[in-house]
Amino acid sequence: MDERPETELISIPATPRVSTPEILTPSGQRSPRPASKEAKSSNAWTPTSFISPRFLSPIGTPMKRVLINMKGYLEEVGHLTKLNPQDAWLPITESRNGNAHYAAFHNLNAGVGFQALVLPVAFAYLGWSWGILSLTIAYCWQLYTLWLLVQLHEAVPGKRYNRYVELAQAAFGERLGVWLALFPTVYLSAGTATALILIGGETMKLFFQILPNLNSIAGLSLIGAVTAITYSTMVWVLSVSQQRPPSISYEPLSSPSSSASLFLVLNALGIVAFSFRGHNLALEIQATMPSTFKHPARVPMWKGAKVAYFFIALCLFPIAIGGFWAYGNQMPSGGILTALYGFHSHDISRGLLALTFLLVVFNCLSSFQIYSMPAFDSFEAGYTSRTNRPCSIWVRSGFRVFYGFVSFFIGVALPFLSSLAGMLGGLTLPVTFAYPCFMWVLIKQPTKYSFNWYFNWILGWLGVGFSLAFSIGGIWSMVNDGLKLKFFKPS
Repeated sequence: MDERPETELISIPATPRVSTPEILTPSGQRSPRPASKEAKSSNAWTPTSFISPRFLSPIGTPMKRVLINMKGYLEEVGHLTKLNPQDAWLPITESRNGNAHYAAFHNLNAGVGFQALVLPVAFAYLGWSWGILSLTIAYCWQLYTLWLLVQLHEAVPGKRYNRYVELAQAAFGERLGVWLALFPTVYLSAGTATALILIGGETMKLFFQILPNLNSIAGLSLIGAVTAITYSTMVWVLSVSQQRPPSISYEPLSSPSSSASLFLVLNALGIVAFSFRGHNLALEIQATMPSTFKHPARVPMWKGAKVAYFFIALCLFPIAIGGFWAYGNQMPSGGILTALYGFHSHDISRGLLALTFLLVVFNCLSSFQIYSMPAFDSFEAGYTSRTNRPCSIWVRSGFRVFYGFVSFFIGVALPFLSSLAGMLGGLTLPVTFAYPCFMWVLIKQPTKYSFNWYFNWILGWLGVGFSLAFSIGGIWSMVNDGLKLKFFKPS
């Protein structure tokens, strides 16, 4: 007779200890019940009636206790087992009180940013039909991969993948997962933080050109998602409400050379793809929520993500369509914000323009915090693993000041790094469009040759193919336009 495999569940004693009977506290933890006077007496009467609620027969008592304990275990095991004690010391996982509202805020703050302002540039090369079609496909594609990441956060019972690299290691292996996921996620965090400094600085330049005598901006405290929605709406509404430039045209821009035209199209598609970001933070956001088998974290996370991406669509599509309608193929390479200032700086109220620019700056500040959180988490993880103690307030502050200084120094000393965004951005594209599909197949293991199996493999390899194509397009653009090596000369 074959031996039965060992179960992975913890063993539960069949007969409770008489000296320390257990009760359930409101927090769900089991604690000893104080011994009553009747229990101390050896002559205490035990009812034996089947009708009595205190039925304690030799058969009923162990079975009943096992069922109760097993039910509580199954409801709480996702929260009580396989937790890394170090997670309680790190900034991403030290608090697990998140909910759907927090998820919506974080996803919206991470998903809408400066990259949306250059979407009309892509439409100038793609035209109306291909521009709208590519933006719609990219939106649906990344929304599907986000759903995959939300489901994969707790793909293994009792185990939570709190970081993108952890999930990649579980899917691709320890070493390969690090090689595939570490550089893209670090670039998306640190690179975006540096880009936010550059964008914020350039926008502040426009702001001071509008209102050079403004002394204080302390009264304006809009941050995060509110600023993103507000300035996104203001940018396209202000553009559409003004008279369009003369000799405007909606014919896609092209080049005399067919190969050059192909690279221009690839570069435009890359702009559309890069406008969707935040997948590298999805698992970190979900890690801030409590989770059990009965109430998994994927439920509030997906609720919040759906709300967030509804508003993201309300920001991206109007900017792309409205911006292209307002400026056509005369859209400058800097995006709709540059076009708004260049074409209508004398037509629109200075106060409205200044408010729009200032909201972009505030959004850069708030986005910097959430995109820098994985870097802060990595610093503190290294510290706590070496010292086996949590970071003090001084150590945590020191890490943040050091990271901010390094990001600022890179942004000021090497401003030409933005010219490499096309090439490096293409290498990070699989984080959003390819890796989630591969990890779903490798971890969930759907039936081979089923629709789900084919769909995710094809989608994943298409993402890899587009990533290579966009990287080549970025290299071509860099070679064609030239790389201006300017040190300590930001725009």
